[in-house]
Amino acid sequence: MAFRTAHWCLLLTTWTLSACQTPPSPSPVSNAVPSTSPEEVGEYRKGSGYLNGYLLRQQWPDSLALLPPPPAAGSAQEAADIAQHRQSRPLQGSPRWALARQDTNLKFPAAAKVFACALDVPISAETTPHLNMLLRRTLIDAGLATYKAKDHYNRQRPYVQLAESTCQPAEETSLSKDGSYPSGHAALGWAWAQILASLAPERADALLRRGYAFGQSRMVCGYHWQSDVDQGRLVGSAAVARLQSDPVFSAQARLARQEIAAARARGLQPVASDCAAETLALNP
Repeated sequence: MAFRTAHWCLLLTTWTLSACQTPPSPSPVSNAVPSTSPEEVGEYRKGSGYLNGYLLRQQWPDSLALLPPPPAAGSAQEAADIAQHRQSRPLQGSPRWALARQDTNLKFPAAAKVFACALDVPISAETTPHLNMLLRRTLIDAGLATYKAKDHYNRQRPYVQLAESTCQPAEETSLSKDGSYPSGHAALGWAWAQILASLAPERADALLRRGYAFGQSRMVCGYHWQSDVDQGRLVGSAAVARLQSDPVFSAQARLARQEIAAARARGLQPVASDCAAETLALNP
């Protein structure tokens, strides 16, 4: 898969999931306990803070082969995208807008909190190290799998096409050079939701709702069209399917499930004020 080096380096200031260097191979199959050390797992690109995924690049789903083209100019599908975008504009300044802004941050430890309320367990490197690492590593596997289609279609983002602002103005210049279709954040959020739902099926509905909302945040912010978000979820599901055959992922998932049970037994709870704010945003 050919990637434009300059383009990826630019993304380090936006999505900051750069592929300026090839990631090392995942750990070979062994009976060893999967590492929870960022230093041992290694960064996808030095200094980025994003860790290597479980999959090799050639194992990522082929988003260009998997997805149809984005809606054509003047089509009914494009008109529906524009209409839904316009319907979301009154959310500016609302609690939902604030949550969408919060959802732009993929850096850990902040990103670990996204699903804490839906899971009803705090997620961190200290309390749930394997669960935390599971999320950190699958970020790359799901998020970057969108880029074959992104780079091919290079669809213009809503705020660029319509000359509007977003919920995170500091990112607008760099993101304007990055393709809109499909949404990497939506792929990632849906993959995380599916993984967590498999680990805590008793919380599956809440987790999937939060994963859906995480993708919708991209449309609320004005970064993506609804069709970008919808197709991003498909890529996320494909990434999760690929991960099922990876032994390191599977071993870490088993340990993460044990951590969730242990955290519940200890009575650990996410921050109540965070959950109240999330509920207000998603259930106005």
